[in-house]
Amino acid sequence: MNETSETTASGNMKPPFMVAESVNVWYGETHAIKDVSLNIAKNQVMALIGPSGCGKSTFLRCLNRMNDTIETARTTGRITLDGQDIYSPDLDPVALRARVGMVFQKPNPFPKSIFDNVAYGPRIHGLSTNRAELEDIVFTSLERAGLLKEVKDRLDQPGTGLSGGQQQRLCIARTIAVNPEVILMDEPCSALDPIATARIEDLIDELSQDYAIVIVTHSMQQAARVSQRTAYFHLGELIEVDDTDKVFTNPTHKLTEDYITGRFG
Repeated sequence: MNETSETTASGNMKPPFMVAESVNVWYGETHAIKDVSLNIAKNQVMALIGPSGCGKSTFLRCLNRMNDTIETARTTGRITLDGQDIYSPDLDPVALRARVGMVFQKPNPFPKSIFDNVAYGPRIHGLSTNRAELEDIVFTSLERAGLLKEVKDRLDQPGTGLSGGQQQRLCIARTIAVNPEVILMDEPCSALDPIATARIEDLIDELSQDYAIVIVTHSMQQAARVSQRTAYFHLGELIEVDDTDKVFTNPTHKLTEDYITGRFG
């Protein structure tokens, strides 16, 4: 199933900002992603769902070339960001990852102060010319990540000393500090308790007003709560993509229906 050929009267189908066309990924001899085409829009949350090992995280990692860091990985096809081929030899992967930020399953703050965690990206990318500008970026990012009130009096303390949910929001603040266009989230709540999860979900909703967001989640309830569009993966193939409401209430493909109703997966 390729979204480029999808015909839908979807109210949530927005102009694509990031476009994947016929993407294949191999890890050595293993064909992990099979001819996937998918459109990602601005100001929208796209959820990737499917059984463990179906390729959703592998596909997510294609979108900011994280698979490049795996020796045995090989990617073919075309992915464009605002019309630019992200696998072009002219495009620096470090610059790409500033535009397409990533939040991982396990919070991974740097062993630095809370302030320096958020300031790290703006510093290396030269986004501030003086301390006042840098502080403005850090405070704004922490505020947007819903963390500033909790940490404003201890910005010089280690980020690793925060709770799990706070650490994940710190990682989100670190991601948005470099002003990305797309935010990728790989099961960002799987290590968090329900209260911290609810805060991250509220934050995803707020951030979607400014960014394109792609979230991999093992929780169908979470996908239903946070996303406007959902893509279902199975054995490395994209089976179905449509408005989240339609995928969950009236899926087109039997494989999708079987997964959502708990018949397998």
